[in-house]
Formats: sequence, structure tokens, C-alpha cells
Amino acid sequence: MIRKVSFLVIFSVCCQFVLMAQEELSLSKAIGLGLENNYELKIFRKTEEISELNNSWGAVGRYPSIQFNLQGRGIKDYNESNDFNRLSVIPSLDVNWTLFNGFAVKIRKDKFDDLNQLSKGNTIVAIENKIELIILAYYKILLEKERMEVSRKIMDLSADRYETKKIGKEIGSSVTYDLLQAQNAWLEDRSAFLLQEVNFNNSVRDLNFLLGVKESKTYRFSDEFKAVSEDFKFSDLLDKMLSNNNRLKNRYIQEMILKRDVDLARSNFYPKLSLGTGIQGNRTKIKYDGTPSSTNDSHNFYANLSLNFMIFNGNTNRRALQIAKIEEEIGDIATEDVKHTLSNLLAQQFELYQVRMELFKLAQENLDAADLNLSISKDKYESGSINSFNYRDIQIIYQNAALSRLNAIFNLIQSRTALVRITGGILNEN
Repeated sequence: MIRKVSFLVIFSVCCQFVLMAQEELSLSKAIGLGLENNYELKIFRKTEEISELNNSWGAVGRYPSIQFNLQGRGIKDYNESNDFNRLSVIPSLDVNWTLFNGFAVKIRKDKFDDLNQLSKGNTIVAIENKIELIILAYYKILLEKERMEVSRKIMDLSADRYETKKIGKEIGSSVTYDLLQAQNAWLEDRSAFLLQEVNFNNSVRDLNFLLGVKESKTYRFSDEFKAVSEDFKFSDLLDKMLSNNNRLKNRYIQEMILKRDVDLARSNFYPKLSLGTGIQGNRTKIKYDGTPSSTNDSHNFYANLSLNFMIFNGNTNRRALQIAKIEEEIGDIATEDVKHTLSNLLAQQFELYQVRMELFKLAQENLDAADLNLSISKDKYESGSINSFNYRDIQIIYQNAALSRLNAIFNLIQSRTALVRITGGILNEN
């Protein structure tokens, strides 16, 4: 007996040490880790950096181009009067600047601004996707943990019943049939508990994968698994969705980009004014056979204005403008399609959320009744008022009611998360 007590003390201390060694993980901390380590988000951030680098006035042609050139030439001349060598070095500095091209420079810069915003918007949508996945994965762990506790409770009840029957068999108050029934129930519940442990461990691995950490890492999960119900109004949710949904915001930016393309196509109908200027030097060294060499230096500066106006090119510019306008119309249709799709999805999620709230309330009432029935039945079973079959049936009823309530909580969390996500509020809440 003393050895058994000592073992229990040591086991308890070891369990406490393991729990202390585990890292505490809240939902907000999990989201932070996931956003920091996720590979897909790292790629989106790198793409965003490229977009920011492209968004410059130099990339759209606002500034002049400056080019330095250096040319060398050597000539050996053979003639009847006097052979000679000529060496020339010609450095030049050329500046070319487009002064006007139908406002295309400003339009391209605005388009790059929009592309930069679209890149950031795509990153935000990816972050929202990842946050939603992490939220559901975190609560899936809590769900499996609570399921494991239900399985543990049923297993403990079966174990107590099995131990009672074994003692009863030893003293002659129970028959072998009752003992076998109790043993089968305990083995079944023990198997269910072990399988539930596997489900819990796998859910932790899934979360670790989303967080980008080692799959074997374990935590102490600090958030509670509870239902948070809110009285949403569909009209309010619809207004939030139309103004805050980031997928829809990206569609608005894409519409603006298509409008820029129309303006760019229209700019081709304007004349183009360019300035070219530069300075050129020339050093020539000549040496005739039998005479000393002579060097001649010269410099010149040039500047010119060039005006180009396309009168006719086979209606290429006109076709480009017509195509740009059609693509703009296609973009408007695509935006309306996204609005319609999101509105329909919002209506479905809103109705599902309301139904799941009612299902949770029913599941809670069912569990309260099943819990009271289990407590009463346990006393009746121990007093001999009901048999083992009745008691087992009541255990199963309690187990099903408890699991139904847990599923109802998770489903409610899932629906609420979907509503918050589609209305653009998932970043603010986490």
C-alpha cells in the first residue's frame, strides 16, 4: 500500500512537471505565430515588396534617361603620298526626356499605386484565410479535448461498474454473465477513449502545421471552449459586408486598374513631345610616317525637340481603346457577380448561425436532463433498483447528449467565425 501511494505521488509530481514545461498557447498567440511563420504568407509579403519596388516615378518614365558612351577608333591609312595612323576617342553624354505623352506617365503611376494596393489586399485576404483556419483548428483541439473528457467519464463509470462486479463475483453476489457484460462495456469505453486521444493528438499536429512549428510540440491551451452567441441583424451584416469585405475591396481596386487601362489606351491619341540633349567630345591623334604625331580636340553640344503624332496605324489604337472599354465592362460584371455571391453566402451563413444557436440551446437542455438522469440512475443502480442494462443505456444517452452539446458549440463557433470573416471583421477581433 505504501509503495502504491509513493508511486501515485511520484506520478502526480511528474505530471505537474510536464504541465509546467508545456508552453501556454492562447488563440491570439496561436494566430500571431501562424501569421509569422506561415510559408504562404511569407510568399505574399515578398510579392508585396516587389509591388512596392515597382511603384516609383522612375518606373513609369517621369525622369529623363542619361547615358554615357565611349567610342574608340583606330585607322592605318596606306596611300601613294604619305602613310599615316589615326586614333580617335569619342566620349559622349546623352540625355533623353519625354516631356509629354498624353498624360501616360501620371496614369501609369496611378495604376502602379492601384497594383500596390491590390497586392496588399491579396495579402490581407490570405491573412484572413489563415486566421480562420487557425481559429477553427484551435477550437477543434478544444473540442477533441472535451470529447476526451466525456469518454474518460464514461470509461471511469464502466471501470467502477466492472470493479464492483468483480468484487461481487468474488463474494458470490454477482454471476459470470454480469461480470462479462461489465467487462465488455469497460473494454468498449476504453477503446473509445484511446481513439479519442489519437483524434486529440492529430488535431494538435494539424494546428502545428498551420503555425509552421514542429508537429511534436505540445501546449497548454488557455482559451475556454464555450459558445458565444450574438444577436446579429442581417441588414447590419449586409452593410458591413459591402463596405468591409476585403475580397470585394480587391474587386473595386481591380475595377480602377481597368479604368487606368482605358485612360492609357486613350493617351495614344495624343501627340508625344520629347527632348534630346547631350555633349560629345572628340580627340584625334594623327601620325604621318617620318613626322611627329599631332593631337586635335573638339567638343560639341546638341539639343533637339521631337514632336510625334500618330495619324493612322491601321486603327490599332482605336481597337486597343475599344478592347480596354470592353474589359472594363467585364470587370464591372465580375464585381456584381462577387457582390451577388457574397450576399447569397451571407444569407446562408446567417440562417445557419440562427439555427445553430437554437440547436445549441436544445443540446444544453438535453445534456442537463441526461446528466441528472445519469446521477439518479447511478444511485438506483448501486441500490439495485435498476439493472446493468438500464444503467448502460443511460450512460450511452448521457454520452450522446454530451457529445451533441460539444458539436453544437463548435458548429456555433464555426458559423460565427464565418459571419465575422465575410463582413471583414476577423482582423479586428484577433
